[in-house]
Amino acid sequence: MSQVNDRYRIAWWNAASWVLVGLSPTMIAGRDDPGTRPYWSLALVLVLGLSFAAALRFRAARTPFLLILVAGLAVASFLRTGDAALYVVALPHFWLYAGSTRRAIVLSGAGAVATVAGALVAGAEPGSGNNVVTLLAYPASVLLGLSVHQMVRRADERAQRLAAELEVTQRELAEAHRREGAAGERERLAREIHDTLAQGFASIVVLAEAARSGLASDPDRSARQLTSIENTARENLTEARILVGAGSAPEAAPAAGSVAQTLRRTLDRFTEDTGIAVEAELPDLDCDQTTRVALLRCTQESLANVRKHADATTVCVFLAADPYGEGSGIELEITDDGKGFVPAEAHGFGLDGMRRRLAELGGELTVTSSPGEGTRVLAAFPASLASNDRV
Repeated sequence: MSQVNDRYRIAWWNAASWVLVGLSPTMIAGRDDPGTRPYWSLALVLVLGLSFAAALRFRAARTPFLLILVAGLAVASFLRTGDAALYVVALPHFWLYAGSTRRAIVLSGAGAVATVAGALVAGAEPGSGNNVVTLLAYPASVLLGLSVHQMVRRADERAQRLAAELEVTQRELAEAHRREGAAGERERLAREIHDTLAQGFASIVVLAEAARSGLASDPDRSARQLTSIENTARENLTEARILVGAGSAPEAAPAAGSVAQTLRRTLDRFTEDTGIAVEAELPDLDCDQTTRVALLRCTQESLANVRKHADATTVCVFLAADPYGEGSGIELEITDDGKGFVPAEAHGFGLDGMRRRLAELGGELTVTSSPGEGTRVLAAFPASLASNDRV
C-alpha cells in the first residue's frame, strides 16, 4: 500500500510540474508570436495536455503519449527556434511511462533528436544554447534514470527478501505457538491423569493387596475393600471418559455438590480405604468451579502422598475463606503426623503439579515438613477466584 501511494504521489507531482513548468510557459510564450504561431502553440498545448491526461488514465495510452510528446518537442522547438526547457521538463515522462529502461533511453533520445532537429529547421545554429543544453540534458537524464532504476530495483529486491523472511518468521512463530500449545496441553493432560486416573489405580492396587491378604482372616473387611475397588474403578472410568470426551475440561471433573461435600466424600473414602483417622473442618464456602477443582486435586494428591509415604495415623484438613480478613482469599491446610520428609529433596510429579496448578490461578503452594515431624501442605487461593455462584 505504501509503494502504491508513493507512485501515486510521484505521478501527480510530475503532472503538476508538467502543467506549470512545461505546458503553461509554452502557451504563454506563444501569445506574442507573429502570424498564426499563437494558434499553433495553443493547439500544441492542447494536444500534449489531452494525450498526457489519457496516459494518466489509461495504461495503454502511455506509449502513444510518448510518441506524441516526441513529435510535440519537434514542433515546439521549431516554433521557438529551440526549446530545451520543454525537453528538460518532459524527460521524467520517458522514465515514468516507457515501461523499461531500454525504451526510456530510446524515446528520450528520440526526444532530444526531435528538439535539436526542430531548432535546426527553424534556422538555429548547431552550437546554439538550446541545442547544447538539450544534448547535455540527454546523457545526464540517462545516468540519473539508470541510477534511480538501480536504486528502485535494489529496494524492490530488499523488500522481497524482507517479505520472504517475514513469511518464514511467521511460519516459524506459528509452529512455535503450535508446539507450545501442544506441550501445554500434554502437561495439562498429564497432570489430570496423575491427579485422577493414576491416583485411582494406585488406590485400587493397595486395596486389592489388602483384600487378598484378608480374605481368610477378615472376609467382611475384604468385601468392603472389594466394594471400594469397584467404586474407585467406576470413578476412574468416569474420569477417563471426561478426559477423552471433554478434552480434560476441569469444569466437568468433580461430582455435583458444594466444595465441602466434595471434599468430605474424598476424606470419607480415604478413611474407609486406609483406616487413617481424618479430622476436618470444612465450611460450606462459595467458590468458582476452577477453584473447586483445584481444591479437590490438592486434597487428592496430599492424601495420596499420605497413603504412600507418610505412615501417619491422623490427618487434619482445614478449609477457610478469608482467614486473615480483608479479602485474603481461600486457604486449604492439610497436615499429618507421619514420618515427614525434606521438601527440597522431593522430586515427584505430584507436588510440582500442584504448584503449577495453583500458579496458573495466581495462588501458591507451601509444603512444610522435616523427618519425624509430619507434613503440612498449605494451598492459598487469591480472593479474585471467589464467586457468588454456589458449586
